[in-house]
Amino acid sequence: QVHLVESGGGLVQPGGSLRLSCAASGRTSSINAMGWYRQAPGKQRELVATTSPGGRTNYADSVKGRFTISRDNAKNTVYLQANSLKPEDTAVYYCSATNLYGTYWGRGTQVTVSS
Repeated sequence: QVHLVESGGGLVQPGGSLRLSCAASGRTSSINAMGWYRQAPGKQRELVATTSPGGRTNYADSVKGRFTISRDNAKNTVYLQANSLKPEDTAVYYCSATNLYGTYWGRGTQVTVSS
């Protein structure tokens, strides 16, 4: 079992920045990919960014050039640096971790972009 806890969400003005963190505990040695997803009200959950243990990354087109995912394997933590935030980035952001047994999810952290 892998337990994930997100932090760093909040209210930010358009054009601002936030750094989200996700700490993993439990069977962390088995984790392969980690990533961030988001779900806005009335919409399906969507991919934001993912990273492999070796640092290979993948981003949704909507966040390329604005968001950066990074990973500290020693701390079992994944980060999402979100810059130039837009109102359409408003959503609950979820951390995910995948191993041979399945995909695990955190409870999410709210990001609201509004003036």
